[in-house]
Amino acid sequence: MTRSWGRRRAQEAGGALDRYAYAFLAGGRRRVVESAVVALTEQGALSLRATRLRPTGAVQSTHAVEYAVIAACPRSKRVQEVIDTVGRSQPLDDLARQLVCLGLLSGRRRRTTRAGRRLLAAAASEGSLPRYVVEGPAVLATGPVRHGLLSATPIPDGLGRTLRRMGKALDDDHRSSTDSAPGGGIGCGGSSGGD
Repeated sequence: MTRSWGRRRAQEAGGALDRYAYAFLAGGRRRVVESAVVALTEQGALSLRATRLRPTGAVQSTHAVEYAVIAACPRSKRVQEVIDTVGRSQPLDDLARQLVCLGLLSGRRRRTTRAGRRLLAAAASEGSLPRYVVEGPAVLATGPVRHGLLSATPIPDGLGRTLRRMGKALDDDHRSSTDSAPGGGIGCGGSSGGD
């Protein structure tokens, strides 16, 4: 009886979910932000060139996630910075909490549950969602939005970032020490002896 109640509750929730809830089920927080960026560029509220987002001033949005994306880039920001900032924002926390309450995401690790996967598959088969919501920015037509979203790569936090910097520093030190000999001359491997 509990299982059928949970299934019924998830099916009823399917009608109340918007594209960003489905994006969360399909690809987590990153997919939600990517979907908002695509929607806002299609509306003309944002422009994306290379890997920088710029607001155009024409905001027609009423969704909290879209407002968070626009607020994250007041002038011009790298796409990855916007993804990181909005990914930790209150609107995404609220969306995750709503999906957990509906039984579509697991509570602790925020993974899509079986009911969530079923609901997502049903919405995708109906064709009621844009393909980029379900499959990500790789399905977008070739252009600046697709390129900008696909080239945005996350910078590791904490230890990962430190190790990356240390690796670059060591590479620079290694290159400079092999280019010249310790005495300042060119190292050839032989010794010069004077009689």
